[in-house]
Amino acid sequence: MADDDRTPEEEFQELMRRLMSGGAIDPEQLSRMAGMEIDPAMLSQLMQQFQGAFAGSADGSISWEATRKQALHIANQDGLGVTSGQRTDLDQAYALAGLWLGEATTLSPTAESPRIVTRGEWVEETLPVWQEVAEPVATSIADALTDALRTQVPDEMQDLVQSAGRLMRGVGGTLFATQLGQVVGKLSLEVVSGADAGIPVLPAGAAVILPQNFAELGAGLEIPDDQLALYIAARELASARLFRHAKWLRLHVLSQIGDYARGIHVDTDALEEMASRLDPSQPEELRAALESGALLPQQSEEQRLALTRLENLLALVEGWVDVVTADATSRVPHLDRIAEAIRRRRAEGGPAEDALGALVGLRLRPRRLREASAMWRSVTEAVGIAARDSLWDYPDLMPTSEDIDDPAALVARLESQARGETPASDDLDDALARLFAEEAERSGDASPDEDTDPSDRRPEGDRPV
Repeated sequence: MADDDRTPEEEFQELMRRLMSGGAIDPEQLSRMAGMEIDPAMLSQLMQQFQGAFAGSADGSISWEATRKQALHIANQDGLGVTSGQRTDLDQAYALAGLWLGEATTLSPTAESPRIVTRGEWVEETLPVWQEVAEPVATSIADALTDALRTQVPDEMQDLVQSAGRLMRGVGGTLFATQLGQVVGKLSLEVVSGADAGIPVLPAGAAVILPQNFAELGAGLEIPDDQLALYIAARELASARLFRHAKWLRLHVLSQIGDYARGIHVDTDALEEMASRLDPSQPEELRAALESGALLPQQSEEQRLALTRLENLLALVEGWVDVVTADATSRVPHLDRIAEAIRRRRAEGGPAEDALGALVGLRLRPRRLREASAMWRSVTEAVGIAARDSLWDYPDLMPTSEDIDDPAALVARLESQARGETPASDDLDDALARLFAEEAERSGDASPDEDTDPSDRRPEGDRPV
């Protein structure tokens, strides 16, 4: 049958088979089918990109290599590295800040030496976490693309679409991964240190500063660079000590992010409506939709609760770091101005953070940072550094959201504990006491008057965030 004798459905089927098998695509054929005048060279390049995505996603998995390439392209575009002068200045700041931290916290220094890294190195080291954060959304978008295609094609094409399901998921994931690379690359132009991202994107105990971005941090502040470097180094080292000491904390944060992200589902109606009018020669609409978060529906009640728990946890972490950093750098002349400038910068975030929030539907800046800082300050003044830092020994000892709202109850408990007083039992204590008593009676290992008060078994403050 000649090409001109084929029906539009037959022509579309042949086009899909060639696309998925890696065969040559006739740009004029596609342009004729679409009813549009499209530049053949541009369309040929577009088809090559899609075929590459198909070829690299035969198993339906997401190709995160696209994220890496895009992020590194942006991070390394200025071609600048770290000068010997920058490295020397920041190494000296690390050394002095480390000494001062010994007076501000009982948490010991990390075994890993703090480092000076480039933007590209930051991208390479943090990509695994960004992928973990974004993967649930990427998977949801990839699945939605498959569903949208299934509703758009004729009935006689359903078998072909079914067999190509894994390929379509891979293509959708690759498109999202490329957009994520843009965001992470731009974020590498903004962050000053490892802890500056708002979540633990580096391994526990790692401390890094990006001198390329630090050089721009003090613009307009009229604060000497050496003072600013001391404050940033102290913050980074304090955060590293915390995550190294509380080995469970990093996983705790990332698991709560996962709880939130797994509840994200793409708005399939919006995606199908967009697909119905999408012009292949003008892909800006799809890119804009990904950047703005238009494909992500409103948060569910479960997501709002998960986000609240995450914000409380991040506020506790960053509030502690704020207090410890302020105490460690109390000798710095412009401490108040530096701390306020950094706090405001972190609260507002930057363009790349906004883009990340739109892309995955998650804002990583805790809204209760000031309240958490005030709570840690109250605890420090009431019971001292050692008792305060001991609250990070186990997850069950962490302050709760209620403690952030009203630190007085937490302070009273800690003061009572410091005096050696036995805290009053609560309903859970009483229930555990009855359970232990019944078990002892059944086993014959305890007399009826044996002390079964569990208050010394369960750490005070056993209330997770």
